[in-house]
Amino acid sequence: MTGALLRRSLRRKLNGWVTLSVIGAFLALLPSLYIFFGLFQKQNENWQHIQEYMLLDYALQSLWLVLGTGACTIIVGVTLAWLVAAYDFPLRRFFSFAFVLPLAIPPYIAAYTYGSMLSYTGSIQTFLRDAFGLTLDQRYFDIMSMKGAIFIFTLFLFPYVYLITKTFLEKQSAVFIENARLLGKNQTHIFFRIVLPMSQAAIVGGASLVAFEVLNDFGVTKHFGIQSFTAAIFKTWFGMYDVESAIRLSAWLMTLIIGIFIVERLVRKRKKYSSPTNRSTPLTRRKLRGITMYAAVIFGLVIVSFSFVIPVGQLIVWATWTYGEVLNETFWKLLSNTLFISCISITILMLLAVIVANVIRFSRGSIFAVALTRLISMGYSIPGAVLSIGVMAVMMSVDKELSSFYSWLGLGANKLVLSMSLFMLTFAYIIRFLAVGFNAVEAGFEKTGNRYSEAARMLGMSMTRTFFKVDLPLIKGAVLTGFILVFMEIVKELPLTLLLRPYNFETLATKAYQYASDEQIHQAAIPSLCIIAVGIVSVIFYHWLGERQAK
Repeated sequence: MTGALLRRSLRRKLNGWVTLSVIGAFLALLPSLYIFFGLFQKQNENWQHIQEYMLLDYALQSLWLVLGTGACTIIVGVTLAWLVAAYDFPLRRFFSFAFVLPLAIPPYIAAYTYGSMLSYTGSIQTFLRDAFGLTLDQRYFDIMSMKGAIFIFTLFLFPYVYLITKTFLEKQSAVFIENARLLGKNQTHIFFRIVLPMSQAAIVGGASLVAFEVLNDFGVTKHFGIQSFTAAIFKTWFGMYDVESAIRLSAWLMTLIIGIFIVERLVRKRKKYSSPTNRSTPLTRRKLRGITMYAAVIFGLVIVSFSFVIPVGQLIVWATWTYGEVLNETFWKLLSNTLFISCISITILMLLAVIVANVIRFSRGSIFAVALTRLISMGYSIPGAVLSIGVMAVMMSVDKELSSFYSWLGLGANKLVLSMSLFMLTFAYIIRFLAVGFNAVEAGFEKTGNRYSEAARMLGMSMTRTFFKVDLPLIKGAVLTGFILVFMEIVKELPLTLLLRPYNFETLATKAYQYASDEQIHQAAIPSLCIIAVGIVSVIFYHWLGERQAK
């Protein structure tokens, strides 16, 4: 009874925190509302042309890209997850970590790298001509197509499916698989009749993340000439200078994303498996021998080579060619810009994430907590191009409303103060990646529980003092995890930064894109390696934290 009364008292004391959480959720929702309201605006001639001749092609290209990548990442990711979770073979521990490394390489950097390597003057064809005198048909090396885009996305996004599926297989009860083995079922039967159905929710969850990443992409589709929704938004906004039509395209893309989200929820809700015992026993790994052992090692080495070693190795070689040209004052300005905007955004974002997570843990199970969680998490599923349109529309509306105030300050009645500033880019980063920081902090609160906070409150400490003296030291590891993960996401984010950055403000991601767009692929190597280095550090820290929590 005392605990229940204390929790009700804590909720009453959270009024200030709740207000900040509601404001944060409303700001996260506002750009999406602007996008959907754009559907009800009067159509212009450009939109009528797009709707009649181009909209169906945009939808089909995006759909084929999502379906093709989804199917391939499921095949690769689930196979590798089952291999690592269920079998013991040489280099298994190495592969368990190495299969996560492709997440450190943004797909657009991989697209530039492989596109240049496989071109007629690229390293692969040049080597074949010089070493063996071979001049092969260019069709064998043509990666600038839908198939090539699916190949790139698969190699560098399969870790989403791999990680979620492997975690599910390792942590869930192995009673079903062990019973099937005792009944004499072979490994093929166990995989297709037990593992796949039982892991369906985890597989669909990973595949949905892959779908969101594919729809968010701009660099790969632009470089490969694929007319996806994101590429069309860029073309309409910057090529035709038609913001209204870009908003409508964004609304259609949002509709597609909501459809994917609904399908994912329905599949995960309908497919649930529970163990007949409360004890969770780890899956016993079977030792591979003979040809199957060599096949597993070779398969793992091929995947790691194509998804990490080859592209990173090629970038390092190019960096040795161009470091004298690239490492100049401009590059250090790029680095400082990237660090500055990232640190400012992360500081505000993590502060808001901590506030929201703290409010939700004391309102657990309520409609308010569920709604707040959904709103905060919504931003990560919105593609950068779509979010940038919404943020730009919001900021332009605010500037319009404040025009008289700007005039009073002597800035001019038509001055775009917020719409052309770092404030707008920071605001967009916070909305897009708040879910990443929030999930990390929420996991930390779930691990520590409420007992220490309740004890401090019973001793007469205020809510704010309890948070800083008790809660924050307990969740500092989770906050650090969120900081690192968000830092990685911001550094490699391209569409959002490209659309919303102020004039003459470049980051590592936009400069790498600019070099690649200007056919200066070799010069893009050093900025790309810096982005990859941040990703590698984040992946290593994430893996280390997972290993530590598993002990």
